[in-house]
Amino acid sequence: MPIALSRAEGRTAQLATFRGLADEGEHFACVIGPLPAVPLVRVHSECVTGDVLGSTRCDCGPQLDEAMKQLAAEGGILLYLRQEGRGIGLYNKIDTYHLQDRQIDTFRANELIGRGADERRYDVAAQMLQALGANRVELLTNNPDKVAQLRSHGVEVVAERTTSVHLTAANAQYLKAKREYGHELHSTELGTAPPRSATA
Repeated sequence: MPIALSRAEGRTAQLATFRGLADEGEHFACVIGPLPAVPLVRVHSECVTGDVLGSTRCDCGPQLDEAMKQLAAEGGILLYLRQEGRGIGLYNKIDTYHLQDRQIDTFRANELIGRGADERRYDVAAQMLQALGANRVELLTNNPDKVAQLRSHGVEVVAERTTSVHLTAANAQYLKAKREYGHELHSTELGTAPPRSATA
């Protein structure tokens, strides 16, 4: 299905849905062509508060905007995965906001409500790329776990391109937590604490 996208500089993209994925999520792909031999790919997990409402407490909306502009310029694929709140769902994510307001980081807050620090899975992303014939990709991400999971499920990530650091006063603690849990966020303003986990 073709659709014009303001976030992609008005470019027309093809929306694709899928059957037979490893989970029951209504994930979709947004393909902006023509695609190069090794397309740029952004695997973006749903964030209603950031992507739709423009919440300032995360960097999801700015990351999506950045990705769409790059895909519009170069051609590529956005995979939009319906795994809100690192896989715990919207209502649970909003519950964790109360804990985050008490200076508990976003990963630990998930654990304190009885969920995993990060429950996202990328086997479905690999299936989507393979269905689209994109078995070799350049990945736009700062999350090493995303790269590792795609490779483990048969997608050849031939290059990685980190996203920008969309740092504001409102999301500084959130970004610091992401960095400490292994995300590649290169900014002196986030400090130099070593990662807690290379696969979070």
